[in-house]
Amino acid sequence: MSERKKITLNTLFKKRSKGIPISWLTCYDSPTAYFQEEAGIDMILVGDSLGMTMLGYDSTLPVTMEDMIRHTQAVRRGAPTAFLIGDMPYMSYQASNEDAIRNAGRFMAEAGCDAIKLEGGKEIVERIKAVLSAGIPVCGHLGLTPQSVSALGGFRLQGKGAGAAKKIAEDAKILEEAGAFCILLELIPDRLCKLIMDRSEDTIIMGLGSGPDADGQLLIYHDMFGLYPKFTPSMAKQFADVGGMILGGLKEYASEVENRTFPSKENWFGMKDSEFDELLKTLG
Repeated sequence: MSERKKITLNTLFKKRSKGIPISWLTCYDSPTAYFQEEAGIDMILVGDSLGMTMLGYDSTLPVTMEDMIRHTQAVRRGAPTAFLIGDMPYMSYQASNEDAIRNAGRFMAEAGCDAIKLEGGKEIVERIKAVLSAGIPVCGHLGLTPQSVSALGGFRLQGKGAGAAKKIAEDAKILEEAGAFCILLELIPDRLCKLIMDRSEDTIIMGLGSGPDADGQLLIYHDMFGLYPKFTPSMAKQFADVGGMILGGLKEYASEVENRTFPSKENWFGMKDSEFDELLKTLG
């Protein structure tokens, strides 16, 4: 395990002030979290995308707080120093301020999070203020917001037109003024992302498929390694075809079992002749 010091809000804002991009990845389990920790990833998001990447759903909507807490606990055990953000799942905060505070508090108390993330702009400002009043840092999320994907017309670029772009820019300023320490801009035009960056005064702006002009970048871990075969978004660079390697290994294993070439002698343990003879005697 690395000897890295704990990443804090102060660490992140220092990187921002120095113009050093912040690295951010999704993660859902302890072994993967360990590798991300060793690689020096600054921030980890336990996203409700686990509904699709880990649980086999077609969307993020069925994910529960129990799902999120269990996976976030596992990630924290694997990555003790990364800045860990828990993603508030669908209907864990929309209904009331009380729900928002209670569920955000669960992320902090039960899973050891450093902050929580929720989706939306002007319409969820009161939820942000309520969570902040409980002493919990908040990350906002604008652009393509998967919990509202039906209303947005599917998984597609947001803010292409001037009117839609204006709303995203205005929502970003509203979230900043409400006290969000960070805003994720997902799948918006690069020029809009830069505009929001230029207008931001004291909020970290992170990008996902929104161009190079953000304070840092987020990628979905499964996308970057070919581990989600149902869909590979064009905005995700595949750094290695791990999914293809795993599939090849699985096929080889199935073939070797069928052909009785696995296991071979080095894959099992023997027994002394004298002990085996004694066994046969005791069995009659």
